[in-house]
Order: sequence, then structure tokens, then C-alpha cells
Amino acid sequence: MSSILASDILAQESPRARLGLLLQQFRRLPDERDPERIMYPLHEVLLLCVCATICSCDDFEDIEAWGNAHADVLRQFSEFHFGVPCARWLRALFNRIDPQLFTACFEAWIKQLWPDRHDLIAIDGKTARRSHGRSRGIKAMHVLSAYATDARLTLAQTTVSEKSNEITAIPELIDHLAQTKQLQGAIVTIDAMGCQADIAARITGHKAHFLLALKGNHPNLEAEIASYFNDAPPDELICETTLDKAHGRIETRIHALSANTGWIASQRSGDGGTRFTGINSILKIVSRIEYPDRCSTETRYYISSLAPDIKRAIHAARGHWGVESMHWLLDVVFNEDQNRYRAGHGAQNMAFIRRFAINLLRAEPSGKSLKIKRKRAGWDPNFLLKILQIK
Repeated sequence: MSSILASDILAQESPRARLGLLLQQFRRLPDERDPERIMYPLHEVLLLCVCATICSCDDFEDIEAWGNAHADVLRQFSEFHFGVPCARWLRALFNRIDPQLFTACFEAWIKQLWPDRHDLIAIDGKTARRSHGRSRGIKAMHVLSAYATDARLTLAQTTVSEKSNEITAIPELIDHLAQTKQLQGAIVTIDAMGCQADIAARITGHKAHFLLALKGNHPNLEAEIASYFNDAPPDELICETTLDKAHGRIETRIHALSANTGWIASQRSGDGGTRFTGINSILKIVSRIEYPDRCSTETRYYISSLAPDIKRAIHAARGHWGVESMHWLLDVVFNEDQNRYRAGHGAQNMAFIRRFAINLLRAEPSGKSLKIKRKRAGWDPNFLLKILQIK
């Protein structure tokens, strides 16, 4: 592989220069420290953390060690006059950075680098299990993310104190996506926690579509839809079957879609008397998974504002698992569940750093797994520079 020079990357005028845009956003973050006493500028520290996180570093001790070993690489992008700060200093700084300012930095970078509107947005939450502090009454951090499934890109995220608070946070996240002009025309998918009439109305009010899973939170509505599909006339159903073979298993999915939804609007559609509006189709998916030694079957139901289009509905329903895949990567590849950042804003800010890293790694076109890309970037500075260069 030919050598890639950092100067070539920073000299690019393209609006899609990944590292140049990232440094621009980092430099815009306010730094309240006395300018005459700053040894480690904020943009240098954030650059260090992003590069080290890409290169398989999962805590501040790793980041310090990687930075000291690769100071020559870092100095191609900034001075690093006093070298790399220690892990204790990094931890203290990340506990102080305002997460809201970091959020704005992250989202501005995403919008500059990937300006296109996204057709499918999945909203889901993830708990960082070891970020709690029982002795101080600190609950584990729960991050709610908006994820562009087709682009495999985190668009926005917010932090709530626990999973049950998702119901109040989802409308705020939806409004935020609308304000940043990322929502109109998209299909928003949410699991059963977000299957609420107010959330559905909020989505359609912003001229987007919803596909919401029914599972336990509205048992009466779920039972009525299940009863409908059991007795529905064949001419009211659009059906399609898909078959996948992977990872030592065979999965058969039988989809049935109906546009007969008038009876839902005329009844009390929620168990608390809440009425859903704007439901234009309902979807049933029966999944049968065959393993060498056993098989399992699961049935899921959805309500949607989409016009009856079976292929689009299937794509949206399956696409929601993209955000679950991203959460799996954070746990398995980035060891997020093992991190114990419990003081200040450290846990929230490192969650943003990991998402910066995931977006950059996934944009690299080699097709290798993120685990392999991280290891290779740590071994080969040229590959790290490739990840940071033009899209």
C-alpha cells in the first residue's frame, strides 16, 4: 500500500475531508481554561482520543500508552508541544466537557460529512451496564440513539437516566431530528417501548412515517390485530416469504400486510384509552429459525403509517436490527459495557468518541470487520491515515 501523508489529508478542500472537518468541529468547542496555562489544547486531546479509540484503545490508560507510542503520527496533524497527557488528566477533562456541546459538535460533523437525507431511521436505547455507582446512587447510563440504517450511521443521541425514561426522551429526539432537517420523508422504526400514540403523531406531524412494534405494551390492540390476521380474507392480505441461510441456521420469514385499518381508528386503540391515528397498514411477521439441533418460532406485529407496500415494510422492519447490530459492536468490539466511567460527564463523552470512531471505521471501504480494522489501524499508521482521509 502506498504511503499516505497527513499533509495531503489536511490540504484537501473537499467538504468530505473527514479529519479536516473533525478538527474544525473540535476547535469550535469552547475551552474555559486560562489560555496562557493550557498545555494540552482541547482539539488535540479529542483528536488523540478518537485516533486511539479507532486503534483498539478502550480506556484512558490505553489511550495514553498509544499516544506516547505514536506521537510522531499525531504531530503530523497538530503540534502536541507537551506530548500526550496522562490517563488521570484525560479522565478529569472528559468529566468536565459539557455533553450538550459535544453533541452539537458530533451532529455538525455528521451533517457536513454525510449531508444526504436518510430513508430509514431506527431509534433505540442501550445501557452501559457498568457505568452505575451504587454507593452514590448513580444509575447506569442509558443512551438513546437515532441510527440511519442504510448508511449504518449514528445521526444523533441523547442520554437518559434509565430505560423507562425513553418514552419522554423519544419525542425530544424526534423533534431534534426534524429541526436538523433529517426526518422529513424518512421511515422511523421504534421497538415496543416507543409504540405510543403521542410518538406516532409526533412522527407524522413532521411529515415522516412510522413503523412501530407491538409487544406487550398494548396487549388489547396486539390481540385484536392478531385476531384479524387469523381470520383475514386472503384478498385483503399482501404476503411474501423470505429465506436466509447464515451462521449455521436457516431463517424463514413469512410476512403478511393489510391496509384494512379503519376498524382500528374507530376503537380505543390503546389500553389506556389512547387513540392511534394515521395507521395505514398493519404487518405480521412469523420467523422460524432452524438450527442443527432445534428450531424456534416468533410472531411479531407492527402498525405503520406507510401505504401498503410489502417490500418497503419488510425493509423497514428488518432494518431496525441495524441499530441492534451497532449496540452489539459497542459491547463486543469496543467493550462499552466494561467501562466504569461514573463521575462527571466522562461516560457520555466517551460514548460520543466511540460513535465518532464507528462512523469513521465503517466509511473505510475494505469490507473487513470493525474488529480487524481497529487492530490493523493500531498496527499500521498508514491504514489509520487511510481511515481519516477523503471519503
